[in-house]
Amino acid sequence: MSPSDAQTAKSVAPGEPGGGPGGAGGGPGRAAPFGAVFAIVAAGVAMSNLDLFIVNVALPQVGDHFAGASLASLSWILNAYAVVFAALLVPAGGLADRAGARRAYLLGIAVFTVASVACAVAPGVWWLVAARVLQAAGAAALIPSSLGLLLAAAPPERRMAAVRGWTAISGLAAALGPVLGGLLTELDWRWVFLVNVPIGVVAILAGVRMLPGAPARPDARRPDLLGAALLTAGIAALAFGVVRSESWGWASPQVLGALAGAAALLALFVLRSARHPAPVLPLGVLRAPAFSPASLANVLFAVAFAAMLLSCVLWCQDVWEWSALRTGLAITPGPLMVPALAIGGAPLARKIGAGPLALVGCAVFAAGIAWWMWRMTDGYALGMLPGMLLTGVGVGLTLPTLIGAAVAALPPTSFSTGSAVVTMARQVGTVVGVAALIAVLGGGESARTAADFDAGWLLTIAATLAAAAVCLFIPRARKA
Repeated sequence: MSPSDAQTAKSVAPGEPGGGPGGAGGGPGRAAPFGAVFAIVAAGVAMSNLDLFIVNVALPQVGDHFAGASLASLSWILNAYAVVFAALLVPAGGLADRAGARRAYLLGIAVFTVASVACAVAPGVWWLVAARVLQAAGAAALIPSSLGLLLAAAPPERRMAAVRGWTAISGLAAALGPVLGGLLTELDWRWVFLVNVPIGVVAILAGVRMLPGAPARPDARRPDLLGAALLTAGIAALAFGVVRSESWGWASPQVLGALAGAAALLALFVLRSARHPAPVLPLGVLRAPAFSPASLANVLFAVAFAAMLLSCVLWCQDVWEWSALRTGLAITPGPLMVPALAIGGAPLARKIGAGPLALVGCAVFAAGIAWWMWRMTDGYALGMLPGMLLTGVGVGLTLPTLIGAAVAALPPTSFSTGSAVVTMARQVGTVVGVAALIAVLGGGESARTAADFDAGWLLTIAATLAAAAVCLFIPRARKA
C-alpha cells in the first residue's frame, strides 16, 4: 500500500464519474460490478505476489540451464526484484496520485506482463536479472493503485471486507506459489514467467472496459525519484558486499568498499527523505510509538523468513536431489498454516498485545529452524515436515501481527503511507536475508554440506531472536 490508496479513495466518491456504485466505470455505460473489479485487481496482485515464491523453487533449474552460473549470481534474480520493488513502492504511489489509480494499475500490469516475456526469453543470467528489475517496476506501479481501485468501486459498507480480501490474496499466493512453481518448472523453468502473460493480457483487456476511473491529480507532489535511486543503489551495494564476502573476504578492499558505499548512499537517502516534500521514506511516521519497533522487528523477521525459504529449496534440490515439483509440495504445508493464523491471531493480539504475540511467533519460528538443525537428516516426515509446520505457525503469528501493530500505531491519515513503508522495509529485509544466506552457504558451484546449512540456519535463528528482542519494545495499543 502507498499514500495513493487513501488519497485515491477520498478523491473518488460513489456517484461521481469513475467512482463506485452509481458512477461510471472505466469504459462507457454503467459502473462495473464490484465483483468484477475485485477479480481484475486480484489477478494483478496475485500475479506479482506469486512471482516472489515460484521463482525460489525454480532457481536451481535456472542455474542448471545457464551452465556456470554461480549461486551468488543467481541470487540477484531474487534480490533485484526485491530491491527495486522496495525502492519504487512509494514513488509509484505518487504516480497513481498524479495519473489516476486506473491508469497506473493498467500501466503496471502491462509492464509486468512484457517483463515476464523478457524473463522467459532471457539468453543469460544478467538478462534475466534486468528483466526482473522491469518486473519489479511493474509490480510497484500496480500494487499501490490496486487498493485504491477497490475502495473506489466498493460501497461504504463493503470497504473493510474489500481490504481483508485484498490482503488475503498475498497469503493465498504464498500457499500456492511453491506447488505452482514446482509444476511449471517440471515443464520448463521459463513457464514460471510465461504463466503471467495470459493473466496479464486478460486483466488489461477487462480492466480497460471495467475498472473505475479515479480522476488524475496533476497537482499532486512529484515523487522523489532521486531518493528511490539512492535507496536502490544503497541496498544493492549492501547485498553485493555481503554476497561477495565469502569469496573475497570480509576485510577485502572490494567488500569494505561496497559496504562503505552502501552506508554513504543510505545516509544520503535519509537526508534526502528529510528534505523532500514527497519522500520515499516519510520520517514523520517513525515517531509513532509502536511504529519504529514493529517495523524494525518486521525487517529482522523478513531476513529470517527469506533465508529460511531459500535454504529449504536448496536443501531439497541440492542435498536430497528432489525435483522442483516435489520441492514445492514439501514446502507447501508451512505457507498453508499462515492464512488461518493471520485471521485467528487478531483477537489474541487485541487480548494480550501485539508485542507478546509476535514474540511467541518468533519463538515458534526459531524452534522450527532448530528442529531442522537437529533432525533434518532424518528425512522429510521426521525432519523437514515438523520444522516446516512450526515455521508456518511462526510466520502466521508474527508477520501479520507486526504489520498490524505498525500501521495501527499511526493516525488514520497515515495508514497508507505507513503500510507502504512497512512493505518497503520487509523487502529490504528479504534482500539482506538472501544475501546473508548466500554468504554463509557459499556462492560458488561447490556442493553444499549439512554443516553449511547448519551455519545458515544458525544465522536464521539469530535474526529471529533479534526480532523477538525488538518485539519487547512494542507498546500495547491503548483501548479506545
